[in-house]
Amino acid sequence: MRTSSDTADDIVAEGWGVDADTASPEVDVRTAHPAPAAGACASYPWRRLRATQQPSWSDQGVLRAVVQELGTRTPLVEPQECERLRSRLARVAQGEAFLLQAGDCAEDLSQVGPAAVRAKLSTMAQMAAILRAALGVEVVTVGRMAGQYAKPRTETREQRGELSLPAYRGDAVNGVEFHPATRAPDASRLLRAYEASAVTLAHMRQFAEEAGTGEVFSSHEALLLDYETALLRPGPAAGRRYASSASMIWIGHRTRELDGAHVEFARHVDNPIGVKVGPDATAEELLALARLVDPDRVPGRLTFIVRMGAAHVRRLLPPLVDAFATAGVGVGWVCDPMHGNTVRADGGRKTRRLADIIAEVHGFFEVHRSLGTWPGGLHLELTGEDVTECLGGSDEVRTEHLHQRYTTLCDPRLNRSQSVDLALALLASFG
Repeated sequence: MRTSSDTADDIVAEGWGVDADTASPEVDVRTAHPAPAAGACASYPWRRLRATQQPSWSDQGVLRAVVQELGTRTPLVEPQECERLRSRLARVAQGEAFLLQAGDCAEDLSQVGPAAVRAKLSTMAQMAAILRAALGVEVVTVGRMAGQYAKPRTETREQRGELSLPAYRGDAVNGVEFHPATRAPDASRLLRAYEASAVTLAHMRQFAEEAGTGEVFSSHEALLLDYETALLRPGPAAGRRYASSASMIWIGHRTRELDGAHVEFARHVDNPIGVKVGPDATAEELLALARLVDPDRVPGRLTFIVRMGAAHVRRLLPPLVDAFATAGVGVGWVCDPMHGNTVRADGGRKTRRLADIIAEVHGFFEVHRSLGTWPGGLHLELTGEDVTECLGGSDEVRTEHLHQRYTTLCDPRLNRSQSVDLALALLASFG
């Protein structure tokens, strides 16, 4: 790691460390991440640190050109939008509002038309109305949309027969088709992701205006640091800067290392920050992370998105919530009941059971009720389309139905009917 005496120019010139598991032997990791466009920001301290889950881009010249181009593009969101969301998330953390954050597991660059956007947002609006009735508070709606084009992966490569190719990492990196040309990480896709995000945001804003639903904010995992750094923009106040890629960004379960580049990046932007929290998290780790990312304890700055699994949430979540309550550190607590409940169906398809998803949500609420704290929200992977990816629901999807409309690019999503079923289950329990 570079020392504190190194200049910012030296750090930018060298680039950040690359995860050894994700760097290919052909790539010189010292030049794998070129400097962002001049003038975007003066200092990039996260570039000193190891950045996990970064692609090994196939053409470094293309990457440099794309990063420079992104540095000239119009911000996707303005600082004022980020601050409005932060103020609403402050109400979530204080028990005065509830967060509904939802959208695709991995967005498809070819699905940016208004119909798909409206289907998701109308599903979320229907859920929000039910949740307001169940909980009696304002529901803050945040789309997992307009930027969720990159995915962390447990395995860096995929094997089919004798052919081994790079794993699919989201449409911003490579294609889902299992072909050598498609699976090569291509930095030109970052520009396509930016353009698709801009179109999606336009549709989101138009829907919100026409439907009278108020603001709909955007969010995604800030995984690709080349992209996120290139889209940094200064705020109206001196010394402030924002990730202009989304209203809210989150750090993933696989990238929340306290000494890693993603946490360091989050420290230096003023957006609301989410952090995915899996079953291996400790109270000590999360308190240390809160001190790093939110040292001034700004209301609405930090939200923990917990993904424990239905079988573990009642045992693993209480020590975390209690530690923060005891320390007097206010954060938002949100339940992601999707990722801890993924199973393989007969035939090998990944799926999730709606019953398990509802069970984890109930466990999440029970933990907070027992501790006298506020269950702040839900983080869901869903679509407004009639897909057959998750099992169960009032319009029941069974194992033999999975092949019919299984269209997700990565993990299984709730369809519209199942999403409404989940909201109604909360109404029945807490209404």
